[in-house]
Amino acid sequence: MKVTQVSICPSEASAAAGRPALTPELLAASGARYSRNNEGLEAILAKIDPDNMDRSVDSIFKMIDYGHQSIADMVPVAMFIDDLSILLAYLVWAMCPTASGQESSTRYIRLGSDGLVDPADLGVPEEEQEEWFSFMKECFASYEQALEFWEGVASANPEVMRIPRSLIEDSSDKAQKQVARMKRNYAFDRSRYFLPVAARTNMMLIMSARGWVQLCQQLFSHWLPEAQKLARNIREELELVAPRMVRHAEAKQSFTQGQSAELAAWIARANAMSSPPTGEAKVNTNVGLFLPDGIQDSQLSDSLAFHDNRYAFIGDAARRTSIRFAWTAVAIAEIRDLNRHRTGQKYCPLVPLGFYCASDQLTDTLSEGLENLSDTGDQSTSAAFTRLKARNVGFLAWTVLGTQFDFEHTTTLDKFVYEAELRTGPGAHYRYAAHLREAVAQFARQFPISANEISLGLAEPE
Repeated sequence: MKVTQVSICPSEASAAAGRPALTPELLAASGARYSRNNEGLEAILAKIDPDNMDRSVDSIFKMIDYGHQSIADMVPVAMFIDDLSILLAYLVWAMCPTASGQESSTRYIRLGSDGLVDPADLGVPEEEQEEWFSFMKECFASYEQALEFWEGVASANPEVMRIPRSLIEDSSDKAQKQVARMKRNYAFDRSRYFLPVAARTNMMLIMSARGWVQLCQQLFSHWLPEAQKLARNIREELELVAPRMVRHAEAKQSFTQGQSAELAAWIARANAMSSPPTGEAKVNTNVGLFLPDGIQDSQLSDSLAFHDNRYAFIGDAARRTSIRFAWTAVAIAEIRDLNRHRTGQKYCPLVPLGFYCASDQLTDTLSEGLENLSDTGDQSTSAAFTRLKARNVGFLAWTVLGTQFDFEHTTTLDKFVYEAELRTGPGAHYRYAAHLREAVAQFARQFPISANEISLGLAEPE
């Protein structure tokens, strides 16, 4: 694992225009000074010693000692994280939902069995590691078989990919590259469910120093060894750019106790279930709204009247309405995408409930070829579930992207509309598009007038 802090230098145009360039902490200190006087930026910059910009921070504003954590929100920090597990990447996104960033996509990248993290980092006991490596090899073999299978389906039945005929018949280099990408995505989208969450991925995040410190506090307090390892690496890089914040980047008792309590709740839930779940768990969708006084379906419809794309204006009736949408069994492959939406609160108890492997995409004539692979998913679910009941903190190391968990999201209606339109539009993954379509269908049964305004189904998912 490697964490690298990346600074931002001024653009050529900015430098040519004579615009100031400040360190992240100096930027925050300069902004913070506005709260105590109105002298203006030039007067603040005059206090800076160009030969010692770091010392100039405290001469302008003792931002950390002053007691306002919000000042640390003005310290921008970008970090690139290489070779962490898919599992930890999911947890990081869950811990800091307001961060901006990217992660290597299993929908575009072919992964190999040489890219596994150390099982000890995932809490796998030494006496189980040989068995774990053997099972990981089996998971990657199933992934490769599934890739071969779905590539064969696409070649034999091009119509299943729903690639527009106009695009296929377009001989231009740009069009043919797009067709090739869509063909690859078709197979990747349906085979990725066999990928272990222990596979390595890369991610980058941009957030404030305060956000990084709070992430460190949660990671240092977590029961997963890899999380603690990442926290140490982040803290080392954070010291380069926000040294005044580093002393706060440590384990906190409240997080240690809270995360341990959540794990205990998952164990209790697993022990309340009679046996390890096998096969695909049925997905039930639940949508509930809380309407402010005086808001009815017609008002919700009016608030969407000018909404002609997912970035367009939405009125206050939708912005004031709370919504909770949930699914009883979602594959972690989809949860990783749904979890990236930055508004509201998400809830995902990591108790394995089943295994999804795109079997709903098969017809009777195409069923042969995947049947023998479903055993891999059942073994993964059973292995994780059994270890969870036994209080083995390495239980998640046995899961794959097809492992299903509960997932719910509570936010406001305008944000739900954006998510539904984004996740069902051009290029959307077929599985989470189905989840969102069902959620919108439930919404429509309760509020048929306003549902007509949602631009759902602008294009079929790939």
